[in-house]
Amino acid sequence: MAQIRTMESRVGRKNQRYGAKGERLVAGVVPLSVDKTRVLMIQSAGPGGWVLPKGGWELDEQTAQQAACREAWEEAGVICTVEKDLGLIPDMRPTTLLTAQAPKASYHFFEAVVDREETEWPEMHKRQRQWCSYTQAATALANRPELLEALKRSSLMR
Repeated sequence: MAQIRTMESRVGRKNQRYGAKGERLVAGVVPLSVDKTRVLMIQSAGPGGWVLPKGGWELDEQTAQQAACREAWEEAGVICTVEKDLGLIPDMRPTTLLTAQAPKASYHFFEAVVDREETEWPEMHKRQRQWCSYTQAATALANRPELLEALKRSSLMR
């Protein structure tokens, strides 16, 4: 299925999907090198160092997989092929960290192989990207248990 790419990042939550319990539905990827020895990490838009590409699954996207690939494009500037559904991961943040801007979420992650890294992408001025080993990525994600769980479920070489 052809991925539609634009240089505009989607912003806002008006087209956001929500689950039965009111949780925000978030789709993300664990973007791997072809040989599965490295994972592509991106700088968090807020504080919090390095993260995996992820974002809201929107109403005009038929599948969470489409949303995940769009997020990989917008945030990391990569064209990728999903190889594996890593399943649903619940939000593990304590309720004290939940806010109107950051409501409870349900994460659906996919393992993808990076086919191409573009030199220009929608969020290139906000985010850097870097390839990491499993150990580097796991250390960077230590305070993000839902992202660390996605990494652990991937076939990235340990």
